[in-house]
Amino acid sequence: MIARRLVVRGRVQGVGFRYAAQEAAERLGVSGWVRNRRNGTVEALVQADAPAVTAMIEWCRRGPPAAQVEEVEVAEAVTEELAGFALRPTT
Repeated sequence: MIARRLVVRGRVQGVGFRYAAQEAAERLGVSGWVRNRRNGTVEALVQADAPAVTAMIEWCRRGPPAAQVEEVEVAEAVTEELAGFALRPTT
């Protein structure tokens, strides 16, 4: 099990990115969370086996149809006790 913190930049708010990310994570078997940031980015913590995390990162590079992803910053993170994939409040 590995965990990664993602920061997604571009046109990623107001396009259903968080909801689509939750659906993608559930389909891929990824645990974690996603939230909007006040600076216009979307932040996520994704956790699963390496192939599932890689697939989720690749999904984030595309996003939902209305999104225009410019960059996905990926950083290692500490695994946590998580169940499912949650939508968190904006920070």
